[in-house]
Amino acid sequence: MGEIVFFDVETTAPAGEGRRLQLLEFGAMLVCPRKLTDVESYCTLIRPADLSAVAPKRCSGITREAVAAAPTFEEVADRIFGILNGRVWAGHNIQRFDCHRIKEAFADIGRPPPEPKGLIDSLSILTHGFGRRAGDLKMATLASYFGLGQQKHRSLDDVRMNLEVLKNCATVLLLESSLPKVFPNKSQGNLSMVTRSRANERSCGIEACRKSPRPASPVIHKASPYKKDNIRKVMERAKEALSSARGAAPLNTLLRHSRSLLR
Repeated sequence: MGEIVFFDVETTAPAGEGRRLQLLEFGAMLVCPRKLTDVESYCTLIRPADLSAVAPKRCSGITREAVAAAPTFEEVADRIFGILNGRVWAGHNIQRFDCHRIKEAFADIGRPPPEPKGLIDSLSILTHGFGRRAGDLKMATLASYFGLGQQKHRSLDDVRMNLEVLKNCATVLLLESSLPKVFPNKSQGNLSMVTRSRANERSCGIEACRKSPRPASPVIHKASPYKKDNIRKVMERAKEALSSARGAAPLNTLLRHSRSLLR
């Protein structure tokens, strides 16, 4: 079996309409799918085209001075392509964020992007499988829930934390499924959320690196059991039944006229 590559990117903040996010850091870890062990890891800072887009101070420690001495994306593109291409990609919220940043970066240098063999987005998986038991599905909250420490918002550190979070979630779900009466499922349904909140960004003093719009609640349309042409007839029969029910016991009348309503 081929390795799974967990990866994460750090970017500049959105700075006005029309200005794209720029990569500041890429981190990846090749994981054996049978043992979930680290096979190989790689991490690099990336110098963006516009250094002024990098905030002077970030809680993650990625500073303008640090990325100024880093290689450009074009200089590390071969290595990143070799790590990602043809492997199963995994990460937290990568489907809506990290994958797009990788494609944009390769497009900027006129090269085709790497292609995944498959995709594992832990945010999507945990939304449907783990639910609300940890409060929400932010990486920082999940890590705190399992006692894994504080999220550092550095690519390779977040990748390693992501894998440990998944291991812990999988263990909880396995216990619940094996002994459902002893360990009842406490997921409390699905949860839609974003990975980084504005409150966290303000407390860190950093840019909004991953503002993903909150998914809209699905609108459920219940189909009518009757054809449109028959609805008027059903209503008429209901009125007749109610009229004939005057003075009779309500439950007995309902049972007596129920068949005629649905014919």
